[in-house]
Amino acid sequence: MKRLAALIGGLTAMTLATATLAQTAPVPAEGDFRTAAFPVAGSVLPELRMHYRTLGQPRRGADGRIENAVLLLHGTGGSGAQFLSPLFAGELFGPGQPLDTRRYYIIMPDNLGHGASSKPSDGLRARFPEYGYADMVEAQRRLLVEGLGVGRLRLILGTSMGCMHAFVWGETHPEFADALMPLACQPTAIVGRNRLWRAMLQDAIRADPAWMGGDYQTQPLQGLRTAVDLLILAGGAPIPLQNQLDSKRVADEWLQAQIARRLPPLDANDLWYQVNASWDYDPSSRLEDIRVPVTWINSADDFINPPELGLSEQFAPRIAHGRYRLIPNSPEGRGHGTHTAASFWKQDLIELLARSER
Repeated sequence: MKRLAALIGGLTAMTLATATLAQTAPVPAEGDFRTAAFPVAGSVLPELRMHYRTLGQPRRGADGRIENAVLLLHGTGGSGAQFLSPLFAGELFGPGQPLDTRRYYIIMPDNLGHGASSKPSDGLRARFPEYGYADMVEAQRRLLVEGLGVGRLRLILGTSMGCMHAFVWGETHPEFADALMPLACQPTAIVGRNRLWRAMLQDAIRADPAWMGGDYQTQPLQGLRTAVDLLILAGGAPIPLQNQLDSKRVADEWLQAQIARRLPPLDANDLWYQVNASWDYDPSSRLEDIRVPVTWINSADDFINPPELGLSEQFAPRIAHGRYRLIPNSPEGRGHGTHTAASFWKQDLIELLARSER
């Protein structure tokens, strides 16, 4: 059991799981931005609520505008709280670190459909508008401009889904941020194997007899169990899993522990919508519109974004001020969740901030 506990603690915490916060994590200020009649995918959300966390203080330049704001965008199923984990905050937010909160104003929203922001489980359930990434980015923009008074960003850093949002930002609002750092995604439509596991997850939820058109009385656990299985596979790191789950008993016990941890917090409608939201994503035709410095990073052990597809070779040259790096496979890798450990790419961030200095 001691060994199993060590494995549970040491193996990758998937992007789609809520980060466990250490007692030493920085304590953010929290708030909610609200606006009425928010357009979503051809429909209207009666009220948009965007929950957010901030660290540091806004600093205004000679023109009176906030000039030190950094937007951090989380992955599918996550929340802004994940950036407070020691693997991230412990590497970036402290004195002298790349995003020292004495220097930068860090903004960490819970994106539309996630965390404490507007989402299906608030009451609309399956009648919630089927939002896409364009809607999510617009909700982020409204939070910044109308809620926090931020009209320009020093940096947008996004992980997984947030990585894709960073590409959308770069094309839709090319002058809004000084630099972009997308981590763990591809700047193209979600097709192939990436689409298949998402479709399987969505089908599993809605095929559960307890689904009841989204008006379930209890969570459709059969469908959610399959969804968790797929999330574990999609987010897993092959080398650590092979090395550490080295017997049937250990692997089976680890899986059961993962299910016990991941399953209870899930809401079927929320998860279905979160995975569905990529339906409108495809920045591949407008990469030349991105005008600011970009550092785009993937990892070689990422099931969701496998390097053997050659997509980075195809797309990176089209980003005028872009640099691409692939983190090599290693026993220390975290699969799709490699991006959650800032030590893998902290130096890249330092260099991006230097080359995008105003």
